[in-house]
Amino acid sequence: MAFESVKKIAEADFPTRWGGFRILGFEGVLPSARPCCDHDGAAGKRVEGLVALVMGDVQSAPPLVRIHSQCLTGDVFGSLRCDCRLQLEMALGKIAAEGAGILLYEQQEGRGIGLMAKLKAYELQDQGMDTVEANVELGFAPDCRAYELPAEVLKLLGVSSVRLMTNNPEKVEAMEAAGITVAERVSAEVETQDTFAGYLKTKQEKMGHIQDLLVTE
Repeated sequence: MAFESVKKIAEADFPTRWGGFRILGFEGVLPSARPCCDHDGAAGKRVEGLVALVMGDVQSAPPLVRIHSQCLTGDVFGSLRCDCRLQLEMALGKIAAEGAGILLYEQQEGRGIGLMAKLKAYELQDQGMDTVEANVELGFAPDCRAYELPAEVLKLLGVSSVRLMTNNPEKVEAMEAAGITVAERVSAEVETQDTFAGYLKTKQEKMGHIQDLLVTE
């Protein structure tokens, strides 16, 4: 689904424990809600937000880029049901180590189904379902995310080629389809914890994620 418009809303200095970034806020306007993830019953046009953390020169060579989907439970509360916070911190660390790169933080909680639906999915997982089965049981696609907005933001930042930090082949395909060249896929794999080993196995077996370090029986 194409955006009617994408614009920068704000920009400011953003010091972090990994170093100094610029933080930029963007909004994209869609003509209607996304059909697979209309969890809030929104009608008419839909506004999606994205935050970009930018460090250093990102235009002279393909920068390291991470597209990170919002995860309140992991990113903020440190949940170990998933690897989200570990991936977020690893990405910021790698960008800082290189002195340049972009982290794109999308408001797509729970693979796009929203926070309350995500918590319902947790409840179903506690009853024995995996993450894909829980989403489907709630009436959603296994993954409701889309990546047009990150691609449009990269274009606004003057970036046409990236080294994409991801284990998800769909992100690579989405960038290429949107006209962003993926010069290299950089692994976003973190050390597996017992608490999310099953979650990673499901992503690998049912969603095609690349997990080189995951040991399966």
